[in-house]
Amino acid sequence: MKVPFSYVFRNLWTRKLTTLLTAGGMGLVVFVFAAVLMLDAGLKQTMVGTGSPDNVMFIRKGAETEIQSGVSRDQASLIESLPQIARDADGQPMVSKESVVLTSLTKRGQDKASNIVTRGIPPMGLVLRPQVRITQGRMFRPGSSEIVVGRNIFEEFEGVAIGQSLRFAQRDWLVVGTFDGGKSAFDSEVWGDCEQLMQAFRRTGYSSTLARLADSNSYDALTSAVAAEIRLTVEGKREQLFYEDQSRALSTFISILGTVLSVIFSLGAMIGAAITMYSAVATRTAEIGTLRALGFRRPSILVAFLTESLLLSLVGGIAGLFFASFLQVITISTLNFQSFSQLAFGFVLTPKIIVQTLIFSLIMGFVGGFLPAFKAARMKIVDSLRAA
Repeated sequence: MKVPFSYVFRNLWTRKLTTLLTAGGMGLVVFVFAAVLMLDAGLKQTMVGTGSPDNVMFIRKGAETEIQSGVSRDQASLIESLPQIARDADGQPMVSKESVVLTSLTKRGQDKASNIVTRGIPPMGLVLRPQVRITQGRMFRPGSSEIVVGRNIFEEFEGVAIGQSLRFAQRDWLVVGTFDGGKSAFDSEVWGDCEQLMQAFRRTGYSSTLARLADSNSYDALTSAVAAEIRLTVEGKREQLFYEDQSRALSTFISILGTVLSVIFSLGAMIGAAITMYSAVATRTAEIGTLRALGFRRPSILVAFLTESLLLSLVGGIAGLFFASFLQVITISTLNFQSFSQLAFGFVLTPKIIVQTLIFSLIMGFVGGFLPAFKAARMKIVDSLRAA
């Protein structure tokens, strides 16, 4: 005979304060666990959203980032001539030869400067990135010392309003517009004319070359052609994969830190749940004896007390998820370990994270409640009634 669910619910409702405190403790752990998963998901979404599956990023062999890379003008021209590269309506190769450097800007309310990715692009660079759009002002003029800044740069740093000038590479650069990168890593960059930036930083070669595939299925043919050309010392990756790799170190750090914090907090939550359930068993000894005398078997008693613990954890899990969902309005700006520059991204709550978080919550409830439930089920009828 099974113990009615109403009995389980009534016991939790009777101990309102204890139920609230225990569920609150579990909710706090779930909040931390969900926040870490959301932060990692936001980072990956930002980096993957930066690239297009039809674009291929070329950097020097052995280099991990554009900052470390170097592509000569001759090699960039060879890439342009490959048959797998798309052409625009005028027959021009859809290739963006770019220069990437680090400059320093000061965050609002802080005295310490932060590294910012400053990217030099030709007009084709904007064509290859349709998710990027100018939101204020205008695009910089080719051949000028004008720049446009990403949305996160505009919101978080000083001296980047339209009409103001930034000083780097012994030159003043006029801010003429801001752009929205579609919640990508481009939002944390400053863009200017490639040739002007190369002159200012005294560079003779590019940092990278971005190319549009004529056919999305021709990626393997393109990489084979590049490998076969002995004059090319570059390697190509699909743009999405390239930027996903850029987030790997930071993503690993977030995952490890989140796992450690979640384990520490969850141990405390499980101990709290166990204490709560042991207390419930101790105060309801006579009640347990009565249930056994009425014909409820030990497995039913075990399930009843275990259900109480699982309900506590489920309530805590739902509460933790509810409050964690509000983190989606927050944007985090931190150091990208790969490029050593500032990267802004937000918290993202996905259906997968919801499922993972609720499962984590129920596991805490099961582990914390199993031993007290087992103790309740093992009580003898005579001893329980005598304790009354």
